[in-house]
Order: sequence, then C-alpha cells, then structure tokens
Amino acid sequence: MESPETTTSESPEEIIFSWDSSAAVDSRDKMIFEADRCEIDRYLNAVDDLQRSTDSMDISATSSAASSALQIAMARLEDEFRNILLSHTSPIDDDSLADSTHLWTHSSISSRSDSLEFSSHSHEFEFKEEMENSFVKQLEHSDSCISSASSCYKSDSSIRGVDLIPSDAAYDLRCIAERMIAAGFLRECIQVYASVRKSVVDASFGRLGIEKLGIGDIQRLEWETVERKIRRWIRATRICVRVLFASEKKLCEQIFEGLEDDTDDTCFTETVKGPVIQLFNFADAISISKRSPEKLFKILDLHDALSDLLPDIQIVFESKSSESIRVQAAEILSRLAEAARGILSEFENAVLREPSEVPIPGGTIHPLTRYVMNYISLISDYKHTLIELIVSKPSTGSRYSSDLNVPDMDFSEFEGRVSTLALHLIWIMVILQFNLDGKSKYYKDVSLTHLFMMNNVHYIVQKTKGSPELREMIGDDYLRRLTGKFRFSATNYQRATWVRVLHCLRDEGLHVSGSFSSGVSKSSLRERFKSFNVIFEEVHRTQATWLIPDTQLREELRISISDLLIPAYRSFLGRFRSHIESGRHPENYIKYSVEDLENEVLDFFEGYPVSQHLRRRSQ
Repeated sequence: MESPETTTSESPEEIIFSWDSSAAVDSRDKMIFEADRCEIDRYLNAVDDLQRSTDSMDISATSSAASSALQIAMARLEDEFRNILLSHTSPIDDDSLADSTHLWTHSSISSRSDSLEFSSHSHEFEFKEEMENSFVKQLEHSDSCISSASSCYKSDSSIRGVDLIPSDAAYDLRCIAERMIAAGFLRECIQVYASVRKSVVDASFGRLGIEKLGIGDIQRLEWETVERKIRRWIRATRICVRVLFASEKKLCEQIFEGLEDDTDDTCFTETVKGPVIQLFNFADAISISKRSPEKLFKILDLHDALSDLLPDIQIVFESKSSESIRVQAAEILSRLAEAARGILSEFENAVLREPSEVPIPGGTIHPLTRYVMNYISLISDYKHTLIELIVSKPSTGSRYSSDLNVPDMDFSEFEGRVSTLALHLIWIMVILQFNLDGKSKYYKDVSLTHLFMMNNVHYIVQKTKGSPELREMIGDDYLRRLTGKFRFSATNYQRATWVRVLHCLRDEGLHVSGSFSSGVSKSSLRERFKSFNVIFEEVHRTQATWLIPDTQLREELRISISDLLIPAYRSFLGRFRSHIESGRHPENYIKYSVEDLENEVLDFFEGYPVSQHLRRRSQ
C-alpha cells in the first residue's frame, strides 16, 4: 500500500497532518499499520518527537499546532488500535481448546456427573450448525481426557494461555498503547480494547453453549433441563478459566504490561468481568435454588468442579482489580456447600416422614427402601467431597428420647471409628428402618409383617455390601448388626407362621389310657391331620403370593422351612400313618406325602398372582 507523499524535511506535525483522515482525502480510507514498516515507524517517530517537544515546554508555551497535531495523532492511533483488534477477532480455535485438555487432571467429576444424566445429549444450547459437530466432539474428547488422567490436581499445570493474535499484531498494539498512555489517553485505549475483546469472548461463549440467562431465568427452568445444562457448564467453565480467560490475560500482558501501573490487569478485568459474571450466575442460581434431594449430586458436581477450578481462578484473577471475581467464586463455592448440607438434612427428614400407608403387596421391598439405598450409595461415591462438607453430627440422641415419632440412637459408640458423613448415612439407615417398621404394622398378617422387614433390611445389607465405598464408610460392625436384624425378622416370621403348623404334628392329646401302641385316639388323630391340611393349605395359598425378590434369600428361607417342617411331618406320618390307613377313606386325612410337601414349599415366596396360583393348584 502506498503512503502519502512525504519528504525527509517534514516536521512531526506535517507527518501527522498528512495522515489526518478528516483533512487528507488520500488518507481517509488508508490505515497506517497496513502500510510498510518504514511508514509505520516514520509515523510513530513523529508522534514520539511531538510528544517530547510538548513535554519539554510549559503548557502556556505549547503551540496550538503541536497540541492540535497531538490530538489528531491520538485519534488516529485510536482508530488504528481498533482496526488491528478488529482484524483479529476470531474466537479461540477448536484446536487450542482440544490441545489444552491434556493438562486437565481431575478425574472423578465427569464420570460421576455422566452417571446421573437423564440424557447424554443436550438440546438446550444453540450451536451454529456448521460448528456443532466438531465443537461438541472436542468437548467430549476433553471430558474423556479428564476421566483418564491422574486424579492428582495441580492447578499450575492446568492453565494454558494461547496466543490469540499474531506476535507482530501484538507488537503494533503495544506500540500504539505505549504512545496513547504517554499522552494521557489511557482510558480511551482501555475502552477500545475492552469493547472489542469482550465481543470476542462473547463469541467464544456462544460456541461453548453458554447462554445469557439471569439468575431468575435459571431458577424458572425445569430441573431436568438444568441438569443437562450443568454438565455443559462444567466443561465450558474449565475451558473458560484455563484457556479462554488465561489467554485474554496473556494478551493484555503482551500489550500493556509495564506501560502503566496495573494497566494490563485493569484492561483484563474490564474485558472479562461481564462474561465472568454471566458464567458464574449459573452456579450461583443453582446454589440458592429451592432444595430437593434429587439436586444434591449435580450440586456436588458443581461444587467439585468449582473447587478444582478455584486455584486456577486465583491465579488467572490474581490482581487487585479482579478481587471481586475471586471473592464471588469463593462465595458461590460456600453457598454450594451449604446447599449440599441443607439437602442432606432435608433428605433425612423426608425419609423419616415419608407418609405412605398402603402396604406393598406380597411384603416385597418398599420403593422407599430402594430409593433411599440407591441415594445413599451415590452419596458414598461423593465421600471425598462430603467428608469435607459434613462436619456436624446427625440431630439424634437425648433430645429425641421422649419423641416417639423419631428413633433414639446413641452414636457415641461410633465416635472415632467412622467419619461424620458415615454417621449421617447410618442415621439415614436407622430412620429408614424406623419408617419401614411403622409401615409393616399396616399388614394384617403378622407373618407378612416380619417377612416385609426381612426383605427390606436384607436389601439394605446387600446394597451396603455391593458398594465398597459405603461398606468401608459404615464399617463391618454396623453391617453385622443389620445382618442380625434381618435374620431376627426371618426367625420371627418362622415362629409366627410355622409354630401353629408344627403344633398339629405334636403327640400331645393323641393318646388314651393303655399302652403306647394301642392307645391312640383315631378321632383325635383324624382331626389332627385335618387341621394340618387346612392350616398348611392356607399358608401355601397365601405365601405363594408373597414375594422374596432375592433368589438366595428365598432359597435359604425355603430350606429353613423344610428343615422345620419335613422332618416333623415325616416323623408324624411314620408314627401314625397305619392308624389312618386302617380306617375308612384315609385319603381324606393324609393328603400329602413327604415329597408333596417338599414340592409345595418350592411355591413359597414366588409372588404368584392369586388367580395364577389357583390355576396351578387345580392342575
């Protein structure tokens, strides 16, 4: 590009006026920094000469021509500054984002968050169609890198500032900024810079799927929608802090560092403060939203993500002008922690007060038991976070001693052996069993009451055993106590059901005066067999419709029943069969062989519908 004609004898004012777009037609559509380097240096030297001459003279002695020329030069440099910035406004490229992911070293958040997702895809963020596939793949690649990396977090190695503009452009911008600041145009320089670079940050936000939503907008969203956004927010925030904001800070330092006290920090803060607030508003809205149990794990995901990012935030926003950003991040983290503690407390109360009174058919596992134990298992997956957050013991002990609606349990025996979080999990199990015990009373059959408690406590034990983290937390002592409780319920079931059945097979009341062999009352014996048949048929008809869903437990209880029933019946039948068979219609009294009973027991606890069971009996 050709520059306006000049001569070597031109004064600084003449050089500056020659590029005055308001006066020189030739300069109106031309940019100095698009000319050759000699012309750029010539203009900058003219500005330097003019600045030195004005600095060396008193204000009263400064010529109007020099003052006017300096004003024109600053206006021109401002335009040049803006033009160079606008020429390099492409959002940070996908390759830079992808290359940065190998430095992310936290491994647990994404895998836990993914396991709780209702959907693996989010349709809540608007991507430009041509960018969506490649950019989302980069994010997915980022998350996989995080999951496979070391769990040891080192914030100083995770920040990666990339070059946002070419080095020659950064040099030109610094040359301009140096002269504008020297001439007292610092504010104008910062305003131009911040307005242009903020638009670039906004464009990057759009590509990351970060929406412009206020706290109120977020709180009005359905929770399932928020869940999908949380996963995307965590990934986007890592990129923003560790790459995008770090790169913007690096660019500010390249241009402004050392030119004026804290100018680079001020400029950086002016550029990103609005986007940072927009970014943090999302987590802030979640932290102060209405609490409910299903929100706990996503809140913990947010807490973990922000906690891991906090050292990086403190580094990227280390300056005094960015103090409000550091404070905001720390406050949001604190509110997320408080929200998690509050939800856990409210969950405990909800388990205790769960009001359903309709008995579960067949005495099987109550939905509340499944829900609570699955919830507890997930809590144990977050133990490293929650152990730090949960520092107060459950609200139990003497103050509940007179409250019949709350179990009273002394946790002093666990002190020093388990964590405070483990105490809360044990307490949740205690109040769950307390609630279940109340629900068991709605069964009219006492045997089913015990079977119901056996099923549910056994499920608690199995879920605990199936989670290494949960088992380690609550300890084997309490697990043995739970095992003893469901076995106690099984024993109570056997007593409630089979004592009356076995009562029919006793010898008492069958003998009359005389020798043992000839002193059997046949009428009493017939009544005894008839009573056994009626009672056993009733038990069989009823308990074949009951359900023990755990195959091993079902088989163990059947074996236990057989061990009680079959030897007693075999012995009774062996002693008294001949007395019945010697009379009329023995088939009316001896309806079961030993083998028949063994087969009948196999029907127990299968959960057959009544109609199906009747059809089986009639076949």
